[in-house]
Amino acid sequence: MLESLGRIQNPLVRGLTAAATVGSIVTFASAIAIGVTNPKDKAAYQWGVYAALLATGGGAALGLAYKGKVEQRSPQSASTLSIPNAATQDWKDWRNFVVVRKVKESEEITSFYLKPEDGNEIPGFQPGQFLTIKLEIPGQAKPVLRTYSLSDYPEPCDTYRLSIKREPAPRDLDVPPGLSSNFMHDRVQEGSVISAKPPSGKFVLDVRKSSPAVLVSNGVGITPTIAMAKACSRLNPNRPIWFLHGARDGRYHAFRDEVLHLAEQNPNLQVHFAYSRPRPEDEGQFHSTGYVDTALIQSLASQDAEFFLCGSPPFMNAIRKGLQEWGVPDVRVYFESFMKARTAPAVSVSPAPALDERAEIVFAKSDRTLPWESEHDSILEFAEANDLNPDYSCRAGICGTCMCRILEGEVEYQEEPTAAIAEGSVLICISKPKTSRVVLEL
Repeated sequence: MLESLGRIQNPLVRGLTAAATVGSIVTFASAIAIGVTNPKDKAAYQWGVYAALLATGGGAALGLAYKGKVEQRSPQSASTLSIPNAATQDWKDWRNFVVVRKVKESEEITSFYLKPEDGNEIPGFQPGQFLTIKLEIPGQAKPVLRTYSLSDYPEPCDTYRLSIKREPAPRDLDVPPGLSSNFMHDRVQEGSVISAKPPSGKFVLDVRKSSPAVLVSNGVGITPTIAMAKACSRLNPNRPIWFLHGARDGRYHAFRDEVLHLAEQNPNLQVHFAYSRPRPEDEGQFHSTGYVDTALIQSLASQDAEFFLCGSPPFMNAIRKGLQEWGVPDVRVYFESFMKARTAPAVSVSPAPALDERAEIVFAKSDRTLPWESEHDSILEFAEANDLNPDYSCRAGICGTCMCRILEGEVEYQEEPTAAIAEGSVLICISKPKTSRVVLEL
């Protein structure tokens, strides 16, 4: 009976049902008892009527009070769940996506909306994660792999949005323009097919927390922070959020209206745009002139917040240093970068030591021993080519996500790592084997 009552959501209907049921049971039981014991006793009939009335009233009270297991649970909102079907649960390697929309967001940034070519569902992701894509670029001997932040948080999650900045050739440096970004802007159109791996990355905002969050970005660094702001506004709108973004001027400011619209819907989202070189026509579109720096953050946000930084390396290095001087613990500062400051190659470069052609890499946890292939740019790329899936993020030695223990041998770095490397560990995203045998805890 209680289980049946628990399924009735309307308390009035539940009370009437319980009253009728309990009253009927007691009346029937009383009638049987009177008939068996003393059917001619009027007092017994009176007690039977009283018992039936009391039972009916008690049943009504029980029905109103009882909520049952169904109402006692706090059902999780559908917007916080990502329940992939069987096809997406098995998605671990490359999967083809079709570009269904291409939108210019600013002078430098263009968005690409991706849907799976197979028509099946795609899994949700944590705000701040990225997508790894594989591009077949003419003239390149092998596919080009790149990682780009997911710049939206759609509900339901039926598309992935990548917003990519065109990287021009830097001034005064003999360095070519960004290969993949220019290919995406110039050659990838609606209908193009791109291979991608599942969303990944550890630079994420936990929307369940109640502590204030400060999202700080410049340039294309806005891509993960706008996903964070959207996710938190939808799933935990009571959490205080500061959204600080820096741009050169209105022409280079992506997602301005999108962020302002979000702030209109969420009173706990505070927005501040800083333009370093605003134009007269930008009047009213920004809040301060200059750069987003620690002084600006201190004037707007709370020191006990969590800080999420994304942007150019010099920008983030300055903010991180300023937050340390302000007294913010490192454990409350999270950052992400997908680029290093590019420099011109040195005139004289010492040749790398010759490597034994019979070199091998042992992936201890995977129980695989593979002969090294010199055409790969890194151990990470070599592992991926052999169907292994190590953790990674920036692929540039910045974030430290790919760090793993080296059990035997040595590696050499193609460029100086930025991330701090624990003793006995290596970064596989920018390293190659230096000795003829390298054993990694992967």
